[in-house]
Amino acid sequence: MTAAMRLDDIAMDEVRLTTPVSDAAIAQLKLGDIVYLELPSVGATFNKHDVFGTIEAVKAVSELFSPVSGEVVEVNDRLEKEPQLVNSEPYGDGWMVKMKLSDPSEKKDLLSADDYSAHIGE
Repeated sequence: MTAAMRLDDIAMDEVRLTTPVSDAAIAQLKLGDIVYLELPSVGATFNKHDVFGTIEAVKAVSELFSPVSGEVVEVNDRLEKEPQLVNSEPYGDGWMVKMKLSDPSEKKDLLSADDYSAHIGE
């Protein structure tokens, strides 16, 4: 599953991952508010579909999967103290990580926020 994102969040070689990135995560997030996130450190590298962290809701925990290959260049440290931002502001202050793409051609596989909402039936 690919990440939902705004197309204007895609720079030349950087992607800001802004929402849960799997159907399982979406289903589990509907069970309650986010209470904890485990995110990677700056400099960590991932291949497309690798697990890059976990997200914990009131009733469930789910893995987060990277929709692209690349290096983490920034982590939203605000989520350590305010994990609920993933629920309340998924396209704003609730972003998780920014990644520098190792394969820019993978951008074509990402969905816009509207396409992702349609995909998950919202």
